[in-house]
Formats: sequence, structure tokens, C-alpha cells
Amino acid sequence: MPRQLLITVLGPTASGKTAFASRLARHLNGEIISADSRQVYRNMDIGSGKDYMDYIVDGEPVPYHLIDIVDAGYQYNIHEFQRDFSKAWEDITSRGKQVILCGGSGMYIESVIKAYELVEVPHDPELRTELENKTDTELRQMLSSLRKLHNVTDTSSRKRLIRAIEIAKYSASENTVSQSFPEFDNLIVGLGSERDQRRLRITARLEERLKEGLIDEVRQLLDSGLTPEEVMFYGLEYKYVTLYITGVLSYEQMRDKLNIAIHQFAKRQMTWFRRMERNGVKINWLAAELNIEEKLEAALRIISK
Repeated sequence: MPRQLLITVLGPTASGKTAFASRLARHLNGEIISADSRQVYRNMDIGSGKDYMDYIVDGEPVPYHLIDIVDAGYQYNIHEFQRDFSKAWEDITSRGKQVILCGGSGMYIESVIKAYELVEVPHDPELRTELENKTDTELRQMLSSLRKLHNVTDTSSRKRLIRAIEIAKYSASENTVSQSFPEFDNLIVGLGSERDQRRLRITARLEERLKEGLIDEVRQLLDSGLTPEEVMFYGLEYKYVTLYITGVLSYEQMRDKLNIAIHQFAKRQMTWFRRMERNGVKINWLAAELNIEEKLEAALRIISK
């Protein structure tokens, strides 16, 4: 019996992934699983780019999963994403629907298509107490001695460092128990864009989001009880707007620095996808000059082969 097919739509920020994936899902009787590391959080809509209207095709909603599933302030991780992806996969396929994974978080996507080992790691209060007495430098050194540092987010905050050490130590013990991961065939469609075109889209989208209330969204997160450090943990819009609200940056400085940071982020996304290709992952890139209907036709031809 042939394995089921997972269709992945990936690309850098502002490449139109969600609108395209929604149209593809409508044609294939599918549902979308989001692979975005920030869209899992509730009340983080504008900054994380939850363009809900992109999920409406011909007046009908396209079902989506793994958006708005945890509260802001929580630090969702890749192991939880794998677990939640598996649950969503079983739900969607049990109803005879096509699964479309859509996003720009390269590590999330790669963790699925390469089926990284799933490990449930409980908290270790005794170890955490011990680690709290160490400096950040000592924690980084300790983590690097336990495993290769391939994920920079593991060292982006003290909480992340401690959790990464906890996971590494647990994984090295005999208590590690892997969970099953669904088996499927992969077909990946990539939405690229010309650099100049991408730069214009990113800048225009940032201006639009500032007008839509991005600053108020970040202020509400701070008013809800989250510390500036907790909000800035989510990076990009949340980092720079928090620096503006707390008086560290002027409005113009915030806007300009954020614009640059988003461009740099898009470049890093493309670097990740190119590395995936060098490591043997086939990505079917659609020509940037095609409009969305032409891209849809091209993708359907690839899928039908």
C-alpha cells in the first residue's frame, strides 16, 4: 500500500506562502498545518503575520492547525511541534484529507520531513536548581560539552539554555523513550522571490503592520504581565517594538532597525532552504515572476507527476 503524501509549501517571509497554500489546499481537498514558530502563540497576530484572510478561498475557509495553541509567554519548542504535528496529521488523514505543511521556520519543517527523533523530556527540579547557580557562560560551555550547538535559539536566553541542558542530559540517559512518527512521502514546493522584489514587499508589509496596530499589540502583551525580556524573546517585531515602547529606541530607529532585521531574517531562511537542498532534500521552486494562479497550475503539474 503506497504511503500518504505530505506536501510542504515553504519560502522566506513575504513570499505569499499562506495564500498559495490555501489555494492549493482548496484544489486538493486539504488542510494546512502551520510550520511557523511564532504563530502558535495567542494574541501575537500582527507581529507573527497571521494573515487570517489568506485562509479564505472563494468565500470558503480552509482549515488550518497549530495556530493560536499556546499563550504568549510560554516557550514552545520543536519537540512539542513534532508532537502536535503528529496529532494534526492523524486527525487530518483519518478524515481522508490531504495534509499541506506550510511555513518558513526551516528547523520546524526539517524536523518533520526528516523525522527527527521524538523524545518526551520531563522537567528535573534538582538539576534546574543546580544550573540556576551557574553563569550563562558556564551554561553554554556545559551545553556544548553535551552536544553540538546547531540551534542558536537554545542559547538565546537563560531559560532556553537550562532547558536545552535538561533535554541533552535526559537524552543521554537510558530513560529516553522515543515516540512514533508518521511515515509519509514528501513533495516540497518552494516559493522564492527576486531579492529586490522581496525587499520591497517586506518594507511595504512592515509599514502596513505598523498602521494595523503592531505597537498596540506589543503594548498589550506587556500590559498582560509579560516582562520586556519575555516579549523580546520572540524576536524581530516583538524585540524592536518593545525597545521602542521602553524608550530604548525612537520610532524611526525602531522602524529602520526592524526593517533591516526582517531582510536579514529572510536571507537566513533562504540560506537554510539551500542547505537543505545541498543535504539531499529536493525543493521544487516555482518561478518568482509567476502570479499565484500560474504558480498553482505549476504546482499541480508537479504533484500529478
